[in-house]
Amino acid sequence: MRITFLGTGTSQGVPVIACTCAVCTSTDPHDKHLRSSILIEDNGKNVVIDSGPDFRYQMLRAQVKHLEAVVFTHEHKDHIAGLDDIRAFNYFQNSAIDVFANLRVQAALKREFSYIFSDYQYPGIPQINLKTIDLEPFTAAGIRMIPIEVLHYKLPVLGFRIKDFTYITDAKTVSETETEKIKGSKILVLNALQKEKHISHFTFQEAIAFAEKIGAEMTYFTHISHRLGKFQDVSTELPANIKLAYDGLQLDI
Repeated sequence: MRITFLGTGTSQGVPVIACTCAVCTSTDPHDKHLRSSILIEDNGKNVVIDSGPDFRYQMLRAQVKHLEAVVFTHEHKDHIAGLDDIRAFNYFQNSAIDVFANLRVQAALKREFSYIFSDYQYPGIPQINLKTIDLEPFTAAGIRMIPIEVLHYKLPVLGFRIKDFTYITDAKTVSETETEKIKGSKILVLNALQKEKHISHFTFQEAIAFAEKIGAEMTYFTHISHRLGKFQDVSTELPANIKLAYDGLQLDI
């Protein structure tokens, strides 16, 4: 199974187009972050977790030729806005795409993309098979996923454990019950927004503390704001078993 980081960034902070900070003007490709998403490849099947505003370019950049499923963590725009662009896969595969989301996220999708769910099916609109998930394990394109509920301030958000790999984004707090689901992971991916305090995201130090609590063989930080600092500088501040993820990073698990 291969994991590709399609994006490791966030919409939080000053828009890049208006920012002249060291990160936004850096020529290091490790400092160029699209919105957070991963691609999971297993047995010839492709599953994406979250389709944010950069989804179309992310799929083109990663040269993804087919897509079997999209799994959503939560309904914020930086995680769902690119759903419309699955229509290209509908066309080439001549089939609908399975979309996995809990009932609250489904309600948001129906508001944001009402034309997809309209009784009148306009030609060329995205074709999806909407599948309901909760906190029970489920299978997407043959890949077994265990949902992990974390809190993004007061909003429940789903992370997912796949074998010994756990992916969590937009977390601020994690209950002991859900933490137990994560323990034993060999690879942990965790959000680390910035060094300053934040109401709904782990800070850099909070993410390090949680990673050390879990004790995975390797932890990668994602959902990174430009406020965190330059890749090369921040990397020197991390323990040996914690690294910053970057767009295009691939892991074989």
